[in-house]
Amino acid sequence: MIVCNTANLSSVTIYYPILGLNLSWVLDCSKCLLKIAYRKFATTATTAQTLSTMAVGAENMGNVKRQLVQLFEVSLQATVPSETDVAPLVDACIAKSGVRFGDYQCNNAMGLWSKIKGKQTEFRGPTAVGQAIMKNLPPSDMVESCSVAGPGFVNVVLSRNWIAKSLQKMLIDGIDTWAPCLPVKRAVVDFSSPNIAKEMHVGHLRSTIIGDTLARMLEFSHVEVLRRNHVGDWGTQFGMLIEFLFEKFPNPEDVNEAAIGDLQTFYKASKARFDSDPEFKQRAQQAVVRLQGGEDTYHRAWKQICEISRTEFHRVYERLGIQLEEKGESFYSPYIPGVLEELNKKGIIEDDKGARVIFVQDVNIPLIVVKSDGGYNYASTDLAALRYRINEEKAEWIIYLTDVGQQQHFDMLFKAAKRAGWLPADDGSYPKATHVGFGLVLGEDGKRFRTRSTEVVRLVDLLDEAKNRSKTALLERDTAKEWPEEEVEKTSQAIGYGAVKYADLKNNKQTNYTFNFDQMLNDKGNTAVYLLYAHARICSIIRKSGKDIEEVKRNAKIALDHEDERALGLHLIQFSEVIEEACTNLLPNVLCEYLYNLSEIFTKKFYSNCQVVGSPEESSRLLLCEATATVMRKCFHLLGIVPVYKI
Repeated sequence: MIVCNTANLSSVTIYYPILGLNLSWVLDCSKCLLKIAYRKFATTATTAQTLSTMAVGAENMGNVKRQLVQLFEVSLQATVPSETDVAPLVDACIAKSGVRFGDYQCNNAMGLWSKIKGKQTEFRGPTAVGQAIMKNLPPSDMVESCSVAGPGFVNVVLSRNWIAKSLQKMLIDGIDTWAPCLPVKRAVVDFSSPNIAKEMHVGHLRSTIIGDTLARMLEFSHVEVLRRNHVGDWGTQFGMLIEFLFEKFPNPEDVNEAAIGDLQTFYKASKARFDSDPEFKQRAQQAVVRLQGGEDTYHRAWKQICEISRTEFHRVYERLGIQLEEKGESFYSPYIPGVLEELNKKGIIEDDKGARVIFVQDVNIPLIVVKSDGGYNYASTDLAALRYRINEEKAEWIIYLTDVGQQQHFDMLFKAAKRAGWLPADDGSYPKATHVGFGLVLGEDGKRFRTRSTEVVRLVDLLDEAKNRSKTALLERDTAKEWPEEEVEKTSQAIGYGAVKYADLKNNKQTNYTFNFDQMLNDKGNTAVYLLYAHARICSIIRKSGKDIEEVKRNAKIALDHEDERALGLHLIQFSEVIEEACTNLLPNVLCEYLYNLSEIFTKKFYSNCQVVGSPEESSRLLLCEATATVMRKCFHLLGIVPVYKI
């Protein structure tokens, strides 16, 4: 049944009597001609749609790119109804030589022409295809104008009024309405993962920071994230540590953090003893057997060492605002025999030089799962963990954060899981596993970042140094000298820790980066300090107006009459698609780039050329300030950075 209200052609309601088809109508308003385009859809209930809004799904309401994709889907089906598998190619326009022909561009014409030329077609080239795509684009209040450039590129200019209404709606309904929806319900993010009895050092910085940001972005995108800390809490080194502990503290009641002192020193002393004393080495090896056999005394000593390490880890996580659930190597150890038995029954495990191994495609060396001495290793544990995460925790996406040096290990692990049938052969299907490799943190000499005594830098010391330096710089400002000590401390922490995080996250994760306090704490350029100060200035503008911003939200309307107002509004509404891109490709630097560009547009365009307080457009521009601050705060949250509200 079709209901067409010809008195108001901008509002046509269409009912779909046939399940499995989504019928979209293109109106020629002068003749009220109806053209039918077909597109399969996944629901099993009767659906109603209003053409004026194109019935954008709730999950796409804040995503401009997806809304345009839905419009172009209709147009493409009307343009080439015989080609049923054409996906719209829509992207934001990039300025060339300072000129941009639109806000977004549909780039299907050339690809379509290559498919249909030679067939019976009315078109005579890609430009004609592009013109037809533009002509068949359904009316929408989000589009102000369209044009065709070059070989069929369809440029779209968004309506100023629509951009303004979108911003206004976000301010009222909240920025969470702009969260993208990913095709994943539950994910595991395995990150940080320090070793017990070793202090966290600068080498753990990237895994911890990048992993936390990926988890935050996925959580914002409606994914349930299981944040896993796969600590190294099991293995042969614990025999050495336990035996050394027994020597130092014959009375178990004397064992505590204060007594042991520096855990790294304790570990080194036990390792030196292990390497130099054959008798001690033999006792340590026996201690491993007794620990893994479940003897109470050894298990209790192991727990004491683990607890002292966790206290040290917590100092770092507390400073960085990191939430993690520990499931270390010891958790998966009981599952290893069953997993290996399953793989053996499937004929995947083979004997090789006394070891038990798995051969995988395109790799010359095998994945060793049982050592020649019968012991297990990282691969054994990782296989057990991967199977547990897929079958017990029902994760659809398992993401591992380690340095790029472990790329081959995880490549082999995932290939072994595919041979076992745990993961699909197609990397685009779910469940899937992804290794996120990252580069090194370097010193200014271009080598691994270390202290002058060639020791790796303790992470807690590095973070405290960043906070202290930011505090010194803050107190050089006259206004901060009058602040209460608590406020100075909190602001110093926000700036110092935020600077360390942003300096890491803004880089492509796979490249090495140089750690430099002076650069990361600079208040100019692409730094957290610059961004936090920009946010504080926006908050100051709103405060100076003397207006209640909540009341302004209720009573005022946004207008984007000035070009720089429109430029700011356009960048703001692209937030959702940027988050989707950053999540899909696991690239935090994409979000950092967006945030920096937002700050630049606000500061160098909008604020420089559009007076806010005292102008006739004050209320509208205050709302633009609030929208900018709201988006910046969400970006800060996703990057794990605490915003500051005054400087």
